[in-house]
Amino acid sequence: MSKTDIRAALNEQDGWQVWWRLLRPHTLTASFVPVFIGTMIAFYVTGTLHGLLFAAMLIAAMLIQSATNMFNEYYDFVRGLDNDKSVGIGGTIVRDGIAPRTVLSLALAFFGIAVLLGIYISIETSWWVALIGAVGMLIGYLYTGGPVPIAYTPFGEFFSGFLMGTVIIGISYFIQTGTVTSDVIWISVPTAIFIGAILLANNIRDLDGDKENGRKTIAILLGRPKAIVLLAVMFTVAYGLTVIYVILGILPILSLIVLLSAKKAADVIQNFKGKTMPIEMMPAMVATGKTNSLFGLLLGLSLLISAFIN
Repeated sequence: MSKTDIRAALNEQDGWQVWWRLLRPHTLTASFVPVFIGTMIAFYVTGTLHGLLFAAMLIAAMLIQSATNMFNEYYDFVRGLDNDKSVGIGGTIVRDGIAPRTVLSLALAFFGIAVLLGIYISIETSWWVALIGAVGMLIGYLYTGGPVPIAYTPFGEFFSGFLMGTVIIGISYFIQTGTVTSDVIWISVPTAIFIGAILLANNIRDLDGDKENGRKTIAILLGRPKAIVLLAVMFTVAYGLTVIYVILGILPILSLIVLLSAKKAADVIQNFKGKTMPIEMMPAMVATGKTNSLFGLLLGLSLLISAFIN
């Protein structure tokens, strides 16, 4: 397919949409969902909500996620991994002609704003938040930057799930309550799995190209059919753990409404089966992000409603 065909197939438009694509909006669910869940757990437990801290944390998390996506765009281009036919990227450099340095500068600017928000959060809560945030930002940079990018190893799913899921949920809970409990950590696990699933879906789609460029992702090591099975297992475990938490009383019974998002998870697996071309697997990739969004929003709403009921 030519560059024009790719743009048409992906419905890529000019103007402001060039910059919107650079953010890779379908991945931003990995930042706003954990903040929402962590905050709603705190509200369910304590009945209080610090709105400014919630807003600052939400914006900072989304800025860091967006900057990480930009670093990915920049360093994959610099290493020659992306071209004008690559699917799943913003395409800002290779198809829209935006200067690579502009993308890098924008990523650094987003990091800078996130740092300022982090300072505000730390002043209001604890400087431990700044330390944890700094480590998270460093890993976000090293995900595709540095001598051995995490994204090129089998550990990408773990790092993305743990940092964007467990760590962000823990911080979001901490800045509201001043503490972190074991229940919060347990509740974070399904979300961490769903966030890891977003990356796994991305790697399943990009398997052939990544393999040619020397990457060693889980999808490459397992092969596409087994990687799809692993993705299905991850979804099953995430939903299963949520049901167990309800049975154990860690989550309210209303949290079972998250099962309504299972249909979208099933769509992901169905859309991957039998597909070999990256453009054919884009619907599965988008559905993975939507699954995380639906699960997270339903879980957060169940906690919010239960807080008022109780």
